[in-house]
Amino acid sequence: MKRLLQGIAHFHKNVRPGVRETFAKLALGQKPDCLFIACSDSRVVPNLFASSDPGDLFVIRNPGNIVAPSDESGKSQADESEAGAIEFALMYLGVPDIVVCGHSECAAMRALCGEVHLEGADHLQAWLRHAEEALNDRPEITLDTAQARHNFVGQMNALVQLDNLRSYPFVAEQERAGKLRLHAWWFDIANAEVQAYDPGTQRFHVIDETHATTLIARLG
Repeated sequence: MKRLLQGIAHFHKNVRPGVRETFAKLALGQKPDCLFIACSDSRVVPNLFASSDPGDLFVIRNPGNIVAPSDESGKSQADESEAGAIEFALMYLGVPDIVVCGHSECAAMRALCGEVHLEGADHLQAWLRHAEEALNDRPEITLDTAQARHNFVGQMNALVQLDNLRSYPFVAEQERAGKLRLHAWWFDIANAEVQAYDPGTQRFHVIDETHATTLIARLG
């Protein structure tokens, strides 16, 4: 808490004068480029590794970067906050892209793999049920099985959450209409690298300058 307060004081004195105009404009409204669904992990900082500015990302964060799927009626099977944020991003902000970003050494994924025990954490155990599909083999997807099991599952989980997103009719409809693109990313903490899943190669690739140019070209 001490570091947090010191940081805010530093912002007020040294950073605020240079960004007041930006925030004054943002106070009139927002038009983010992307809905970014990330883990709550303190080591995952989307605005840092994406070099993004205030107003660029509409962010959902929770343990395991999970989206509870909808039921047959199109309603969330769990907490409505994620579904509500997705509705707001698509219906009112009109974001054209959704990124689900997992990361290495994720405690939620380690718990899912049985490496971390969650006695007494009833809510967290219940929440992770929406990621259990990541434990199942998917022969249509080829990932690096040489990496730690929890990291493999973490990458698979990012793809599972895209399926969960598509369980919402308004998401599936916008994707079919070409108004929405869904992306699975993964942040390698140790190497400070962001990877994007490529359906063509069925693998995650580091987003360096060359690959970023390729991905941008695909956006049209």
